[in-house]
Amino acid sequence: MEKQVIEYAGEPVGIAVPENGKLKFIAVKYHVMGLDEHVFPTREEMSAAIHRLVASDRPAQMHV
Repeated sequence: MEKQVIEYAGEPVGIAVPENGKLKFIAVKYHVMGLDEHVFPTREEMSAAIHRLVASDRPAQMHV
């Protein structure tokens, strides 16, 4: 297992670093810093957590 660039919406947001058979997320963008140094069992679970975090930070759209 090697280091991997992690993207969200086509933009690099961090790096996945192998750690004891799992992946540690190293954030490189402010909007994903809440996950910095979290460890995930798979890349898919890491990506899902990033998607949830970014989606929760989006302001609700106003309906007129």
